[in-house]
Amino acid sequence: MRMRNTGEKILESILFNSRWILAPVYIGLVISLLMLLTAFVTEIIHAVPQLIGMKTEVVILTVLSLIDLSLALNLVLIVVFSGYENFVSRIDTGDSEDRPQWMGTLDFSGMKMKLIGSIVAISAISLLRAFMTLTGSDAPFDEARLRWMVILHLTFIASGVLFGVMDWIAALTDAGKEKEKRTSEAARTGGG
Repeated sequence: MRMRNTGEKILESILFNSRWILAPVYIGLVISLLMLLTAFVTEIIHAVPQLIGMKTEVVILTVLSLIDLSLALNLVLIVVFSGYENFVSRIDTGDSEDRPQWMGTLDFSGMKMKLIGSIVAISAISLLRAFMTLTGSDAPFDEARLRWMVILHLTFIASGVLFGVMDWIAALTDAGKEKEKRTSEAARTGGG
């Protein structure tokens, strides 16, 4: 075992503790949760008094907007919890039964997949909302905007599939390395 000099220890301590620079970012994301909650409540307050006279399409569009906001809220919460736990420090919730099941077990790869899944869902809802507005007689048809929305949605789907394939390949590689390690240890110790 090699001895480390004082300079190396100090540098490593600075590097390790630099993870706390991310803490204000997560506090900012908590503030963004409040911003999204405000938008959600505003949408409900605006829609509920007009509910009796609303057309079905308008009700569906309003509900889609609320679902869109809830998915965005979930997305931010996933980033806050898993990002903080993966990169800064474990969140101590004691023995709370309210701790989400995935919290503390979601690694960077899992977080990435949840993020892309949420982005695809948000994109799908936005696309559905755009198609729903086409049914309105006074809505101008913007073919270029709709085309770009479809292209972006398909890009998000393709990105998600590629992320999944990359994670699958990485898992196969890790499993192969682990098998190779076990085989070489068995050969070295004489076990078969």
